[in-house]
Amino acid sequence: MADRRVAQTWIDDVRVSTVFLGLDHNAFPGRDPALFETTVFVESEPTSVRRYFIWEEAEAGHSLTVAEIGREMDEAQTGAEVALGALMKRWAAA
Repeated sequence: MADRRVAQTWIDDVRVSTVFLGLDHNAFPGRDPALFETTVFVESEPTSVRRYFIWEEAEAGHSLTVAEIGREMDEAQTGAEVALGALMKRWAAA
């Protein structure tokens, strides 16, 4: 079986993992298939999911997620887990 991992990054105890799903996980008919997924894990629990249609979007989405967590850590002068919590509140409000 081929490697399905697009990228994986650890920031403190937070793991950002982007993979090829193999099946369309899009719940909305008529939209592009959701074939890739970035999931953020804290203590092995998934806390955030973003989905993409093509490999290049998945790579860019992974990099964006890692950058957002890093930026929030710098601005709040805090660890990755606390930074992720603040980001998730903003993502939910958007």
